[in-house]
Amino acid sequence: MAKLLDTLAHAHLGGVPCTRTDCSACAKLAAGDAGVVVMPSPTPSPETTIPDLPPVPYTPQLIPELVFAPGDANVLARVQDGIHEEARLWWLNLQANRLSLASGFDELICLPLVRGVHQYDYQIATALKVLRELRGRALLADEVGLGKTIEAALILKEYVVRGLVRKALVLVPASLTVQWQEELREKFGLHFEIMDEVEDWERHEFVIASLDTAKRPLNQDIIEKLYYDLVIVDEAHKLRNRRTRNWKFVSSIRKKYILMLTATPVQNDLEELFNLVTLLKPGQMRTWGEFRREFFRGGDKRNPANPDGLRALLLEVMIRNRRGDAIVLPARRVDSIEVPLSPPERNLYDGVSAFVRRWYGAGPLANRLSLMVLQREIGSSPAAASQTLKRLRESPNFSWEERAELDQLYQKSLAVTTSDRGEHLAEFLRATPDKVLVFTQYYRTMAWLEDRLRTDGVTIATFHGGMNPAEKEAAVHAFKGPAQVFLSTEAGGEGRNLQFAHRLVNFDLPWNPLRLEQRIGRIHRVGQTHEVQIVNLWSPDTVEEYVLELLDKKVHMFELVVGELDMVLGNLDEEKTFEDLLMEIWTIEDAAKRRAEVAKLGEELAKARGTYETAKTYDDRLFGSGLEVGVGVAP
Repeated sequence: MAKLLDTLAHAHLGGVPCTRTDCSACAKLAAGDAGVVVMPSPTPSPETTIPDLPPVPYTPQLIPELVFAPGDANVLARVQDGIHEEARLWWLNLQANRLSLASGFDELICLPLVRGVHQYDYQIATALKVLRELRGRALLADEVGLGKTIEAALILKEYVVRGLVRKALVLVPASLTVQWQEELREKFGLHFEIMDEVEDWERHEFVIASLDTAKRPLNQDIIEKLYYDLVIVDEAHKLRNRRTRNWKFVSSIRKKYILMLTATPVQNDLEELFNLVTLLKPGQMRTWGEFRREFFRGGDKRNPANPDGLRALLLEVMIRNRRGDAIVLPARRVDSIEVPLSPPERNLYDGVSAFVRRWYGAGPLANRLSLMVLQREIGSSPAAASQTLKRLRESPNFSWEERAELDQLYQKSLAVTTSDRGEHLAEFLRATPDKVLVFTQYYRTMAWLEDRLRTDGVTIATFHGGMNPAEKEAAVHAFKGPAQVFLSTEAGGEGRNLQFAHRLVNFDLPWNPLRLEQRIGRIHRVGQTHEVQIVNLWSPDTVEEYVLELLDKKVHMFELVVGELDMVLGNLDEEKTFEDLLMEIWTIEDAAKRRAEVAKLGEELAKARGTYETAKTYDDRLFGSGLEVGVGVAP
């Protein structure tokens, strides 16, 4: 049998010889043993560039002599004849083999592939514990704002890199599908499709859907026939009741691994905890009868009779990282400034709103989506709405009369060249020497504001989603340096920590409350040393007035820790998004009925916040300490 010595693995990397004094293979080479075949490292051709990737943090023990089976004679013949694949294929094969040799989960080999994520130690420790000890089935119950999404994505990415997950399903609230999709793509290089149609489930390997969409009968029938390597469920507290369709649906999904994310696992009693853990790992809490006998004290279903025993069981399925007591963010000061629309602005806004109300419910879905965008744009600026008006006036989806009306509105939008809100912003900037973040939803509003402010000599760094990475870095560098204003669109604020500034102006108000919260989170975060000022510019008799009334007066969102608003909105008994609810209210013709519906939604939001606060207090008392891998710092 021929023997093969791999000089790349055994003897050298780039010509450096083996230094072992007791190496039998080297001795045979020195003696000229004809039974040993030397396999040289392939030499890349001049036009071939081999990527210089960081090494995999694992070095297997190298075996100097490999014995080949008789059937491998053709391989040896190719080696002896100097026949080999081109360098890049050889390099890729080498990398694949090195990854396959990384046994166990001693380290996260996916970390070099993650972009734009500050990797906190407790998040890495959480991912490793789930992979090593919890076998990929875990309840991630970190306190709000500590990055459960990042932890779940790290676990997912690690499984994908190691080839252990090839098909994954992410179930999230409808309002978060796009946010999850963007984070997984931009930060983790994972491309997920958002599910809308029945046929999509079988066509795509990585999918995102709302729980309400997935459990529809037609979708559920298909999902139950599939097998997923990993299922992630965000806002898993919606699965507390095993008698509900939500619980039964997730239980019916065939899966190898499952991650359930919630900051408030339990709201009412210990039965909810039993239901969640049983969904995660059936039998972990034994049967319902056994669980009651061991952990219920009389009729008390809220306080465990054997807390140490319960904690021991939870340690095998649950991680709950907490904020350190020493982590105290500075105060926020919120100034909401009413700025009435000028007569030309009011005339245009009312004209657009009247058109939207008249046709929003009458046309096809494509029209409704376009009209919703138009209504949001006109709340930002005439400049933002003008291009949509121009496009719609040419759309065959509208009649000749409707297109004529759209053309009139388009001409009005071009005629409005000033903005009272813009003047208030300019006045605010003249009054402060500090650096200021100014957020708007739309690029055209940003461009208009840039032109207006530069006439006052304001130094500006613009930041938007259409910029390449180098341009974005240059903008942040400019804001750290000479620029007073960081003028950014929604996409620009994502993932950037700008806590060296402490003043923020919301030139317009996004209808999605989580977008508003993300803006605030760019400066009100760990590392901020000043009181943070948040200025909201709003105009009466607009959708944005409703947004501010609901979020400020009913939810008191500006008092919440970043991340808590999501928990509050998750307690709304609605399948529709907050934006959809706003649009339905705004398109009611009668003003008094609109106001009544806003008040009704406000009461529901206040109730939702109360539900969250009750659950948070109970969970803090029930779980206490001991379930964490470390003390967290808000990402």
